[in-house]
Amino acid sequence: MMYAITIYGEAGVFENLPAAKQEEVMSGHQTLQEALDKRGDFISVKLMPPSTAVTVEPPATADQKPLITDGPFAETKESFLGFYAADFETLDDALEHARMISSPIARLEVRPIAWAGGAISSE
Repeated sequence: MMYAITIYGEAGVFENLPAAKQEEVMSGHQTLQEALDKRGDFISVKLMPPSTAVTVEPPATADQKPLITDGPFAETKESFLGFYAADFETLDDALEHARMISSPIARLEVRPIAWAGGAISSE
């Protein structure tokens, strides 16, 4: 089954860590990416800061266009930072892999996902 490991935290916290702490956090991501690469296909996405977001809100009435505004809709310190998606045999397997990137600066959520179509390439 496919699972997503989603990452939530406060934007800018990682960038303000001392270099040694940044390397520690990133080593977990490198370990996870190497483990997932050995297993097969996976995707890893890092979202840019919330300040770069644009929100598309539904129109108030059917004859109006959607409302487009700068910035994220949610007004909270914590934001969606990125995710991994891969095929895991069990939830426990997905959780074991998520532990590789567990850190005090982010909260992780592991959830089953279903493919809805499309293809992505880094090239």
